[in-house]
Amino acid sequence: MTIKEMQDNILELKKKKDICILAHAYQSQDIWEIADYVGDSYGLSVQASKAPQKTIIMCGVRFMAETVKTLSPEKEVYLANPAAGCPMARQLSRNDVLQLKKDNPGCAVAAYINTSSELKTVCDVTVTSSSAVRILENMPEKDILFIPDCNLGGWVQKKLPGKNFRFFKGGCPAHMRMTEWDVRAAKAAHPGALLLVHPECRAEVSEQADYVGSTTGIMKYARESEAREFIIGTEGSIVQHLQFECPDKSFYALSQDLICPNMRATTLADVFNCVRGRGGEMIELSDEIISGAKKCIDKMIELGG
Repeated sequence: MTIKEMQDNILELKKKKDICILAHAYQSQDIWEIADYVGDSYGLSVQASKAPQKTIIMCGVRFMAETVKTLSPEKEVYLANPAAGCPMARQLSRNDVLQLKKDNPGCAVAAYINTSSELKTVCDVTVTSSSAVRILENMPEKDILFIPDCNLGGWVQKKLPGKNFRFFKGGCPAHMRMTEWDVRAAKAAHPGALLLVHPECRAEVSEQADYVGSTTGIMKYARESEAREFIIGTEGSIVQHLQFECPDKSFYALSQDLICPNMRATTLADVFNCVRGRGGEMIELSDEIISGAKKCIDKMIELGG
């Protein structure tokens, strides 16, 4: 079976079975082409809640599928590849957060969306990379414990000098691998290119960037910029996607090591097997977890608009 034949089968089956397929921006191009919606983790969850289909397949990682289930508990939600997790989402447990709250009394706890639903039940608000500054600026609390990504948290802190931040020293292993050396090497190879990076990168990287923002923000900036060359400091799949969207521009990876194996785990064959009912995993969350996590997400919507 060719890629095109498999894609055609998926498109036929999802229509027949009334299935909505969501693909995170880090998924491969062949998955993008059969998805109903492509975007970041929170945007996909919102799209899922609006979709008329009662069955959702998430092509991404586990916390994303959990977020979809939290916002659409009445729907059947499947993770296309059950092994696709997120190392950052596993860096803290619910009990770890409870201990951090005891150690940091009086702090509001802001959880990056890249966390489990169980962890979110003991946090005050969820944030995304694109909304964190706006949400935390609107929080009445001045003292904030930001978990788990200290790089994203540090970037937000610089934008909000009136707030007092405390951090857990966690983060994205892929983005944290990038160093000032990688920036120097990429700029030497492509001296005319603008550097666009994700705030999950270390400060020594983001401080040298021409633009710092979420994955969707990076892609929007590259599309709309009059510049012709860009160094992309986020998951390497975005280089390929931008090259498809903007064939008259040139895109280079900040490093060939900026790859997330979990995001690369889902294949077109996984999606094919899932729509056939021969693969994937149905996401099940207790009513208690859904209720607790939803409060945290609802607060994000309230403060972020």
